[in-house]
Amino acid sequence: MTIQEHHLGTTRTARYYTLGPSARAARETWFVLHGYGQLAGRFLRAFEPLDDGTRCLVAPEGLSRFYLESGTGGRAHDKVGATWMTREDRLAEIEDYVRYLDTVSAEILRERGSAGSVCVLGFSQGTATAARWLAQGTARADRLILYGGEVPPDLDLAVARARWERTALMLVAGSEDPYITPKVLARDEARLREHGIAHRVERFEGGHEIRGDVLRRIADGR
Repeated sequence: MTIQEHHLGTTRTARYYTLGPSARAARETWFVLHGYGQLAGRFLRAFEPLDDGTRCLVAPEGLSRFYLESGTGGRAHDKVGATWMTREDRLAEIEDYVRYLDTVSAEILRERGSAGSVCVLGFSQGTATAARWLAQGTARADRLILYGGEVPPDLDLAVARARWERTALMLVAGSEDPYITPKVLARDEARLREHGIAHRVERFEGGHEIRGDVLRRIADGR
């Protein structure tokens, strides 16, 4: 007998969190995508420095949740995190989260019309999610910020260039980030230059972390 793999589309309940005014009343709408093992509600707290009454901040949560391993002396299964995908059945998971994020975006921006700008920020694992979403989905953004994460190596940058034609791209990395080292950053920049994708790099003193002062600097265009 042969074991065969099958796929079946299904409907499930996803969640997202918001901070600030509605997109209809906001000058800017930010979609912020968390990293591996984080939850959207907690992640969104890091963006409170941007909540000045002019920005609608939206944090969708990855579709797969799991128990985090507890530290020494901690209780097992006392914390929960989420992930956007794993290497298992990865193409189907990418299609699922791209479709999901398109749905969240359409829901949030439905009554906004053409007013205001849209920014997508991905942190850590969320950078790959953000990049793939804006390259493969239907949503569009004025700005794409990849913070503390890489441009996904498997992303077709020829396709991305066409989809990001009107999107300002920024790469953000801390000087002590163990994941986005100077070597990784240089590799990503070389790939982007090779495909003619304009971008800006923002460095800061620090590690793999969302910093309020960095967010304000990015948001203000400084």
